[in-house]
Amino acid sequence: MTDLIANWIRNAADLRTLVDSLAGSKAVALDTESDSLHHYREKVCLVQLATETGASYLIDPLAFGDLSALAPLCADPGTVKIFHAADYDLTCLKRDFGFHFVNLFDTMIASRTLGLAEIGLDAVLLKYFQVIPGKSRQRDDWSERPLSPAQEAYAITDVRYLIPLRERLLADLRAMGREAWVLEECEAVAAIPAGGKVFDPDGFLWLKGARRLDGRQLAVLRALYRARERWAEAADRPVFKVLGNETLVHLTLACPRTPEGLLKIRGCSPYVLRRYGEGIFQAIAQAAVLPEAEFPAYPESARRHVPGIVQRRGERLKKWREVAAPRFGLDPGILLPQRLIDRLAEEGPGDLEALAKVEGFRRWRAHTFGPEILACMPDPLAHEGPLRRRRRRRPRRRRPQG
Repeated sequence: MTDLIANWIRNAADLRTLVDSLAGSKAVALDTESDSLHHYREKVCLVQLATETGASYLIDPLAFGDLSALAPLCADPGTVKIFHAADYDLTCLKRDFGFHFVNLFDTMIASRTLGLAEIGLDAVLLKYFQVIPGKSRQRDDWSERPLSPAQEAYAITDVRYLIPLRERLLADLRAMGREAWVLEECEAVAAIPAGGKVFDPDGFLWLKGARRLDGRQLAVLRALYRARERWAEAADRPVFKVLGNETLVHLTLACPRTPEGLLKIRGCSPYVLRRYGEGIFQAIAQAAVLPEAEFPAYPESARRHVPGIVQRRGERLKKWREVAAPRFGLDPGILLPQRLIDRLAEEGPGDLEALAKVEGFRRWRAHTFGPEILACMPDPLAHEGPLRRRRRRRPRRRRPQG
């Protein structure tokens, strides 16, 4: 391995040169850093790339917006793209640059499939390479420039070991016969859609504590919730840095009308009073005079009747999972997630072909323990027709003798 040297790519021409030099590479390691903790709309602020030779590169999307030269590499089936916990990185790269990914390997999925107790990158690198983890920089504002030497070292470490790590993980997976499991899961991750911020104007209904509020209070909470979104967007700040969800609920319960009352609310500092105090008072006042007919309400959701046979299938699948998880050395949620238990219980597949068609079930599950899953489908309490009650035979009355 080379030393931790930051090779910066700050223009499209240098990026094209780098990509051209990677032609025919069997593998590259990738990672990203974004700024979701510091801005209203997050963006990819850094792309890290490591090569088979051990060279590491820091690609700066903030210096130039055209990362299109990377697109053919991402879509090249001949080059495996290695990530750790790829789902977030992929949604961000697809959202910001429109990349399409083929031939992906996620070292976190591989670690999880091996049944490792800790699957974070720091823990896995410590296990396989005795790399002592440094200080976490996940809360840093990666949109700031220049990056410090410590940030550069952190960013490079995230990719420099991924290519040899994949080889070590593959060896262990092959020894356990689980390589195909990981490759199929990685195919599914590569297909996840682009991410994007979507504001739900009715999201206030699902805040912790909202269920305890009456109609008038829900109107106050709605006004504050929607106002917070406008303030966050205008200031380019994450909503939690404007007002936290807990603070919104406390404001709703107290409905302060004066600066002194506002400052008594947990989470409302003098800065909040100066920046948003007038807007908070206005939102509370408007909700206070709102007609009752315009109060928000929770949507009516009819409780779906779950047939007894579906409930019993689900219970048998959970019991099977509880016993099988230790046998396979897997977390129960990896072996058979609850969403799959629900689908299997609902659909009740009767053979391997039908089992493989259950959405999200995956071929590796069907091949490995499909017959065991199918054994949970028949219902011993199901009958062809209603049971008939047996009548008690009355004792025959004897005729009196004589």
